[in-house]
Amino acid sequence: MIARDVMQTNFHTLEPHLTIGEAVNRFKNASQAEKKMVFGMMVVDGQDQLVGILSMFDILLFVQPKHAHIWSEMDDMDPGYLFDELLDRVKEVQVADIMTTEVVTIAPDNHLISIADIMIKQHIRRLPVTEGREVIGIVYVSDVFYHLLNKFTS
Repeated sequence: MIARDVMQTNFHTLEPHLTIGEAVNRFKNASQAEKKMVFGMMVVDGQDQLVGILSMFDILLFVQPKHAHIWSEMDDMDPGYLFDELLDRVKEVQVADIMTTEVVTIAPDNHLISIADIMIKQHIRRLPVTEGREVIGIVYVSDVFYHLLNKFTS
């Protein structure tokens, strides 16, 4: 029960120079290709070396207006208009500007129990599997869960 047993070797990546608008389109295309929602992608440089991760949380955190919590109390303005204007500006920001750069990675021989421990303690849903800085796969929390679940039912 090691990372190599559950890792996905077909995965989608982004490049740091892409805009957030382009990245969002890649998320949509990846979701269609996978027939499931894709919520995060690894960011690799020109040599396919891991340089970061961009998740839906990173994007939502970036686009959330500083004072969003008081918008519902404002009767004299249209928050939808303000948010649309903000989204238009954000579309041109580069992936490198908001991606998470301190990425926790695992080796292909990491045991599933230690992988689950990392995911639980650090609230991580996906872990790149690397050899050196080269990405060879990715392990999702759902892969770990269902692999362990199958051990209970077999």
